[in-house]
Formats: sequence, C-alpha cells, structure tokens
Amino acid sequence: MDSRHYPEGVLVGRALVPGHAHPRVVTVRDGNLVDITAKGFATVRDIAENGNAADYVRNAAGSVVGNADAVLANSASTTPDATIATLLSPIDLQAIKASGVTFVVSLLERVIEEQARGDKSRADALRGEILGLIGTDLSELVPGSETAMKVKAALIAKNVWSQYLEVGIGPDAEIFTKGQPMSSVGYGAEVGLHPISSWNNPEPEVALLVTSKGEIIGATLGNDVNLRDVEGRSALLLGKAKDNNASASLGPFVRLFDGEFTLETVKNSEISLRVAGEDGFVLDGHSSMNQISRTPESLVAATIGGHHQYPDGLVLYLGTMFAPVKDRDGVGKGFTHKLGDVVSISTSELGTLSNTVNLSTKCPPWTYGSSHLLRDLAKAELL
Repeated sequence: MDSRHYPEGVLVGRALVPGHAHPRVVTVRDGNLVDITAKGFATVRDIAENGNAADYVRNAAGSVVGNADAVLANSASTTPDATIATLLSPIDLQAIKASGVTFVVSLLERVIEEQARGDKSRADALRGEILGLIGTDLSELVPGSETAMKVKAALIAKNVWSQYLEVGIGPDAEIFTKGQPMSSVGYGAEVGLHPISSWNNPEPEVALLVTSKGEIIGATLGNDVNLRDVEGRSALLLGKAKDNNASASLGPFVRLFDGEFTLETVKNSEISLRVAGEDGFVLDGHSSMNQISRTPESLVAATIGGHHQYPDGLVLYLGTMFAPVKDRDGVGKGFTHKLGDVVSISTSELGTLSNTVNLSTKCPPWTYGSSHLLRDLAKAELL
C-alpha cells in the first residue's frame, strides 16, 4: 500500500494505538502517523471547535505511532497485527447527517426505486418510461426556481410526480440523520447491509466537517451505504434503509481547509468508485462534484442554523450522482452487493476510503459510544 491512499495536506483522524485504552487523535507528518492527543484537545470535536483547526493540527506536539502506510495496511487486514495501530472513523462526537437526491442521476434512480416499489426486476423498464415522460434535462434545473416549478406541474399532470423529485428540484433539500455520534466506521473496516435487503449499493460521497457555528472546515470521503429495496418500498423506511450497524463509513482522514485546500477544491473534486467482488465482478463509477444541483453551502445551511443547532458540530454527506445499473447476475437484473465486495472510493484531494461489505449483523457490533469515550478521557485526565 502506498501514500496514494491518503493525500498531502493537514490531516486529522483517529486511531486505536497499542498501549492506550481509548481512541487517539492522529495526524500524518513525513509519512508517519503522529499521535497529537492532548488535554483539552483529546477529541476531533475539540480540535474542530477551537477556531483554527488546521493551524492547531499542523503545530501540535505529538509522538510517532508508526509508518502511515503500515497503519493503513494493518487497518485493511483481515488479521490485523495487535502491535500496530489501526485507523478508526476520523470523527467522534459530531452528529452524522446526510443529504440526498442532490445529483440528477441519483434523482432519476430514486424515482425508479419508488415506482418499482423495491422490485429490482422492474427497474430497467421503468427507467426508459420515466426518462421518456420527463423529456427534459433535469441537470439544468435550479431547485426551487420558477422553471423547476413548471417542470413539477408538468410531471404532476403526467402522474409521475415523486417525493424524490420534490426534494430533487423543489425548494427544500433532503437532510436526514445517517447515524449516531461514534457509530461510523473508518478505513479498512467492514460496512454493513441489513440482512433483509436484496437490492443495495454503495454511495460514494464527499462529507464535510462542520463546526457548531456552521463553519465548514474540512472534508473527507464517505460511503452512505444504501438499501434500494427498503427505501423504494416507502420513504418512511429511510431510517431502516440508512441507519444500521456499520452502514456509515468515513475516512481515511479529514483534510482540513488551509488556504491551499478549500471548499472550492471540494466543489471541483472528481470521485472514483470501484467495487471488486469475490466473484470476479468489477464495477467502476465516477462522480463529478461540479454536477451537484445544490451547493454545499446551501446543504449545510439547510442542516444547521437558527432552526437546528449541533453543539458538537456535524459531518454532512453531500450526496452522490452515482447509481449503479450495471447487470451483475444476468440481463436486466442490475447491480446489488455481494458479501465480500471491496468498495474503494477515491479522489486525489482526499485519498482512498476502502471497506469490505458484510451483513450488519455480522460486522463487529457498535459497543463504544460517547459515554465510554468521555469516561476513558476523564480517567486519563485528558478532559
């Protein structure tokens, strides 16, 4: 494994480090993973909230944990070496939020999910029918605009209006809770599918780190694991489709904005996806952040503000334009995961996030929450 799995820049993350009972805050310097955990700055939340996170991480005193590439390799191993550190999700006490239907391709596939009512065998035919009915390039529409509202009226008249079209081109963005603080998994971990699902996919996304004041201070990669059949049956099953054990992955690190790496960089990121199955199946995909229909700033404003506060800050998945339709098990059957799939999400600016697919009931259970972290930090006199 080489350094392409993490970028240059000011990086912050978390790791399990031998000899320590609780997660440690880490950064990367000169190819080494460096432990910068300190009293008052023992969580990524505290560093994010200090007002100048990039400068703090760049200058914080620390001790070398080991070679960063070796830690990444150990994190992805099925038999990790207990004497070498392993990465965790790079956030801790922040809320885990997500925005949906922010790209036109994703929008059309959500409409298809709804119309198919969870039956993937109907999806291919429905795709052609819906595209024929829409008859316009939705990527040119500004959500909530007068033109978008005219398209909405036309689609209602054709009896194909959808709750997904409402949040895709209507005035209000879809914002939902992806998971609870401390529930996300990191680089190399297993990601979980609820065992009831037979039609599901990865969602490769950029996720923003946002402070309690609503300031966007960094970004990371995320996999917003999605159960298409469950959500397609009813939008009211969104929680069951989205929030399961190990269903939210982030990493490998948060890259903090530092003047060279900025929100504008994120807006122009090119995201690559590869799914490699044990059956020899390979799926490649691509997302361009400049195709997003709502700006990252507007999605953050829809999440945090006078209407809703997050005292520990949040991470916000920005949505994906990638909706896989490549047939896997026969013509017209489309794509769904198989256990053992390795999902790799990459950008040159943020590195690579890699995870292996398993059932949520078979992934390591989530047992270490916010209360456990705070108790451990108190015992170590780091609060």
